[in-house]
Amino acid sequence: MNVARPRSFCCAALCAAFLVMPILSTTKPARAAAQTPKLTRNPAVLAALKILDATGNATTEEQIRITEIPAPTFSEAARGTYLAKLFSEAGLKVTTDDVGNVIGERSGTSNAIVMVVAHLDTVFPDTSVHVRRDGERLYAPGITDNGAGLVALVTLARAMRDAKIATADTILFVADVGEEGEGNLRGMRKLVDSYRGRLRYVIALDGAATDYVVTAALASRRVEVTISGPGGHSWSDFGSPNPIHAAARAIAQFVNTPLPESPRASFNVGEIQGGTSVNSIPASASFKVDLRSESDGEIAKLEAALRKAVQAGLSDEMSAARSRNMSGKPLDVEFKVLGVRPAGELPADSPLRAAAQAADDFLGNKSRNELSSTDANIPLSLGIPAIAMGAGGLSAGAHSTAEWYNPLGRELGLKRALLTMLGVAGVVSE
Repeated sequence: MNVARPRSFCCAALCAAFLVMPILSTTKPARAAAQTPKLTRNPAVLAALKILDATGNATTEEQIRITEIPAPTFSEAARGTYLAKLFSEAGLKVTTDDVGNVIGERSGTSNAIVMVVAHLDTVFPDTSVHVRRDGERLYAPGITDNGAGLVALVTLARAMRDAKIATADTILFVADVGEEGEGNLRGMRKLVDSYRGRLRYVIALDGAATDYVVTAALASRRVEVTISGPGGHSWSDFGSPNPIHAAARAIAQFVNTPLPESPRASFNVGEIQGGTSVNSIPASASFKVDLRSESDGEIAKLEAALRKAVQAGLSDEMSAARSRNMSGKPLDVEFKVLGVRPAGELPADSPLRAAAQAADDFLGNKSRNELSSTDANIPLSLGIPAIAMGAGGLSAGAHSTAEWYNPLGRELGLKRALLTMLGVAGVVSE
């Protein structure tokens, strides 16, 4: 659980803390390049931090407006259009690419890019996203994941504009598509392809938590299994091979697959579909499986175990049909890989890791390094330094219809994101 932090810092404390804040660089993780002015000497940084202290209700109301625009994976356009408007009003040069990523550019003195990204999509299609208030809590699917991250992009861009912060690297504020589920990180894949030659760092704002920073990418693979058969009547054709029965046999065997203590791994059967009526033998059945591990190699082992279990389930169902003297078309099976998220890890001596730590030190925040599956997977797998971090506040129930958010302590997440970004982008004096 997040811990609420004081909403303001006195100017003297700010200056004193900044004076001992590590300065960052691409060559030494805790020291800035010689040409990059210290953050402590730039009054614009202090001004931006004060602005973030005063965001308050306006930011929360904006988060509600964003959340109440439905944006299930593959249907993010309406929410993207709204974010494009907010980006433009925040003084960013806005474009939308051919997959739907909304990109707001804030030019620096160099062509190098630091990308700050939050995903547009939510996990549930055809679900009400109306925000319900209960005291300080706001309830709605996606209110935290990723309403908190999206409103943070806008708030940070506005603070930098109003404080007149100038950076060495160009900053891209991006609301991207396809982070959840079967989106397969398609938005981030496109962004890396488009900007790879200039892209130095990626910071993904995802959810609310400020007690960790994601520095390692959790590998995952999503597989859909479809079993087909002849179908028939539940009475007159009883004994014919039943795809749902075969799927049930396969799932029952697969979920008994032993997992190693290390590297850690998991599996989840998240969807099952099939059949048309209670008194019909279905012609097909399908189920979707999520496989995750700290190791790409363990993912391959889990997929092999899944395929073996499915073949065993089909064999058992066909044996049952033969025992009932039923003949005819055998069951068929199709495996479809829905998405692959590669593993990766931020080096221990990365300037981006040091920047996040420096921000935490300054703000008096304690956090741990974490392993997770986020937009950061793609750049990390390609050797591009990336992290994911929360945008502040309290929350619970992500990926459920009971998801809630409380803005208490939001300022901590916003300041943490700002200082991490500036720590690697560099601040220049006007």
